[in-house]
Amino acid sequence: MNSFAEALGLVFAMGAVILLCRVIPFLFFSGKKAEGSSLKEKVLGFVERIVPPAAMAVLAFNALGSAFRENPLEGLSVLGAAAFTALIHLWKRNALVSIIGGTALYMVLLRIR
Repeated sequence: MNSFAEALGLVFAMGAVILLCRVIPFLFFSGKKAEGSSLKEKVLGFVERIVPPAAMAVLAFNALGSAFRENPLEGLSVLGAAAFTALIHLWKRNALVSIIGGTALYMVLLRIR
């Protein structure tokens, strides 16, 4: 068990990290826009293009992998719902409809197995 001083130090360290995580975007986006393409704009463009699909891919593979490791039958339910979600999204091009449809199918598959 941590002593009071250690716990207090940990609280202040975590608070500093959270504060920095919240302040850094304001520091990054402050200032006037410069003419031309700066390094900051190139980095931001890269992050805007690459990070969202990469994060979604990591989350999807994590969900599928853990479902198959724990129970292969549940993994098939997750895989079926994920495929259904992708098909609805390709058809309707609406994230809300595809998420609700995939979640509904997953809940049905969990109940009937």
